[in-house]
Amino acid sequence: MRVIPVSTQALLEAQTLVVRDFMRITGRVRATGAPITEAFWSDVGDINAQVMDADTGLAVAYDFKGVGALIAIDPIPMASNLTVQEIEVKFSQLDDRINELLRVYDIRQAKVEIYRGAFDPETMQMVEPASSRFVGFVDGAPVETPSEGNEGSIKIKCVSSAQELTRGNPDMRSHESQLSRAPGDAFYEDVTSCADLVIFWGKRGTIREGAAT
Repeated sequence: MRVIPVSTQALLEAQTLVVRDFMRITGRVRATGAPITEAFWSDVGDINAQVMDADTGLAVAYDFKGVGALIAIDPIPMASNLTVQEIEVKFSQLDDRINELLRVYDIRQAKVEIYRGAFDPETMQMVEPASSRFVGFVDGAPVETPSEGNEGSIKIKCVSSAQELTRGNPDMRSHESQLSRAPGDAFYEDVTSCADLVIFWGKRGTIREGAAT
């Protein structure tokens, strides 16, 4: 359960907080495969902001690039179960940094982190580190080319990490598979032929040749 500081609770009750979203995408450089992270937030200008890391639960600071109203994130349901959540993040094609993200980097199955931060409207300072709202992977990034005079968009479809629980294991029970996990383990050596093995247990009343009566 999230614990809200008293000062933040007072601002929430007064409905004076200004909310902003933060997003980090960790993709790969196409040429080398090295991981690279791009971070954006839904306001103008660049900012160094603290967020509550979803993996460690600790506050960490990251640099975020401002894209203002060019970013729109679907409502994220706050569910405490293993339901696979799907959301869509929409960017404008007018931002060069967004185009670079899709055309220079490979974001297939890239890790996605979304945080929400609250700002005091009088000071425009964050009242506490931004809370984690979504952790998952990119599941598609279609680019809509606009007709003349219209504005196109880039939609990044994301699914939550709970999707990993729905994946099946393609590994087969075989001698080769077992050796890859434990070299020298011959437990499954005859697994491919045991289904065809016929075991004769004999019949009642029969006497084997040479056996005592």
